[in-house]
Amino acid sequence: MALTSIPPRLVLTAIAVSAAVLLSACGDTSKLPESAGIGPSPTLPEPKKTLVPTLHIAPATSWAAGTAPTPVAGTAVQRFAEGLEHPRWLYVLPNGDVLVAESNAPPKPAGTDSGGIKGWVQGLVMKRAGAKAPSANRISLLRDADGDGVAETKTVFLDKLTSPFGMVLVGDTLYIANADAVVKVPYAAGQTSIAATPTKLVDLPAGINHHWTKNIVASADGARLYVTVGSNSNVGENGMEAEQGRAAVWEIQAATGEHRIFASGLRNPNGLGWEPTTGALWTVVNERDEIGSDLVPDYLTSVKDGAFYGWPYSYWGNHVDNRIQPQKPELVARSVVPDYGLGSHVAPLGLAFANNGALLPATMADGAFVGLHGSWNRKPRSGYKVVFVPFANGKPQGQPVDVLTDFVDGDGNARGRPVGVAVDKRGALLVADDVGNIVWRVAAGASR
Repeated sequence: MALTSIPPRLVLTAIAVSAAVLLSACGDTSKLPESAGIGPSPTLPEPKKTLVPTLHIAPATSWAAGTAPTPVAGTAVQRFAEGLEHPRWLYVLPNGDVLVAESNAPPKPAGTDSGGIKGWVQGLVMKRAGAKAPSANRISLLRDADGDGVAETKTVFLDKLTSPFGMVLVGDTLYIANADAVVKVPYAAGQTSIAATPTKLVDLPAGINHHWTKNIVASADGARLYVTVGSNSNVGENGMEAEQGRAAVWEIQAATGEHRIFASGLRNPNGLGWEPTTGALWTVVNERDEIGSDLVPDYLTSVKDGAFYGWPYSYWGNHVDNRIQPQKPELVARSVVPDYGLGSHVAPLGLAFANNGALLPATMADGAFVGLHGSWNRKPRSGYKVVFVPFANGKPQGQPVDVLTDFVDGDGNARGRPVGVAVDKRGALLVADDVGNIVWRVAAGASR
């Protein structure tokens, strides 16, 4: 059969399949154990560029009836809520109600899609990861009134948002970090839905949205808000003009919307939390790609006022990334070394400190739970689990402990992928699973 007689769609399909096989075969394979990128002083090999980006994502499927991830010994896991639409983030209200942001990436403006093989790879990654569906753009409320560990009430709490992610309640005002702005609505205890139209406090960098998720927490007195804003590229390849205000944590005055950059050089910060012992602000950060399966370790770090953490000019302190030209040695010289490596390409998103874990093992009373969404460009895969990082005297100590695992099945498919984590009012751990469309609940012993 002549090539010209083959339908164009079949030709394109064959090319795509062949390219996927090539990418999978030619990508860089790790020569180090996953643990090499973990801890306060992770092993950092030499950068390794490959002909094509490594592509090794676990394709998204779903959980069969009666199946679940595996919880840490001494605990049980149950489906707190299911039938959700890409649940990403969780927030526990003072009365015990749980808010869940059902959200996905906003549409890219016309003409901003990446071209060439890199753009094709990014599109394929998103599709296989289950991240191509339109965003539900809503927050739902989950209520477990009878305390059996399952939410019997699920209502649309607030909708018509713009790819919402982080939420925080200050007094009677709920602040929401949309992809493009911080907005606020009035809240009264016990409400199961809000009819008020959100009002905008401040715009956030949007547009192309290479990293669209924005998180938010408030200072103890509620006067200041802290918001994460990810970069607009992997390593500045869209030009540094496109990175204005990005790769940073913002500090915003809640009363006026006035804001400043609190800390910068953080490629894609997501989870935010206050360490209970010291009161310091901490975040988890997704580091850069395309220099090998073992670079660069994603990390958990305290966030210091005025500090610069390296992106895009360097990583893990003063390890220069020569892909960035011209360099800025004055910034590299003052780049802060992160506190704790979580492993390369594990994609940490969720962060919750264990300050109320009454239904969790006593060994998890001091530390941080981290949701590792999972790698797309590492062989072997990394992440795809929830871990607990022990703390002592306000700092990470020792190796992380697996809390919820087996999100990837024996055939290499992702039945789920963890994102947001939170400790509920009774002291159990909640985990948002954006592929399984479930919120899982982990508690010691039997469900309660």
